[in-house]
Amino acid sequence: MPRILLAEDDDSLRGFLARALERAGFEVRACADGEEAASVLDQDWDLLLTDIVMPGMDGIEVARLAAARNPSLRIMFITGFAAVALAAGDAAPAGAKVLSKPIHLREIVAEVERMMAA
Repeated sequence: MPRILLAEDDDSLRGFLARALERAGFEVRACADGEEAASVLDQDWDLLLTDIVMPGMDGIEVARLAAARNPSLRIMFITGFAAVALAAGDAAPAGAKVLSKPIHLREIVAEVERMMAA
């Protein structure tokens, strides 16, 4: 079962995302912020799905740490800030995908499935 590390500071969105991904057949570890996600990066993950803008350690920082530890890790960002989404490509690890909020849960699950199949 593919393993996803999810970092999202919005409690309700984090819960919705985790449940949708679990129903799609993924094992999900949901973290409330970047620091919590960074603390479990040493585990074996197939995908990091992270919000970009979070208090403390942001998603870009988490992604850089994750990519340094596991260069083959797939990385997907979700953000509600269009300007951040546009700038994220320059700062994000190579191959990372950026999705802009609002986005339907089915679309996120479909994007995750596409990334995992690639």
